[in-house]
Amino acid sequence: MAGRLNSIPVQRKKRLVVLRWLVEDFQPGRLYSEAEVNRVMARRHPDFASLRRFLVDEELMQRRRGLYWRTGSVPNVGHDPPSWPDL
Repeated sequence: MAGRLNSIPVQRKKRLVVLRWLVEDFQPGRLYSEAEVNRVMARRHPDFASLRRFLVDEELMQRRRGLYWRTGSVPNVGHDPPSWPDL
C-alpha cells in the first residue's frame, strides 16, 4: 500500500491490515504528542481521530498522559521513566 486511504475499512480484518501499515509511520521507541500523531495520520486520511483511536483500541499504539508510542517499543510504561516529560 502506498499513499492515502480512500476510506477506512469497516470490516475488522481489513482494517487491521491498514492499521498495521499505518503504524509503520511511527518510529519504535519514540514518544509522540497527540498533535504529532494527528499530523502523521492526516497525511493518510482526513479522519485522523478515528485512525488514532483504532490504533490504540487494537493495541498497535499505546497512550498515556497525552503521549503515544508504538506498542512494545517503550519499556516499563507502567512506571514513570525519567524520560517522561513532567506534565
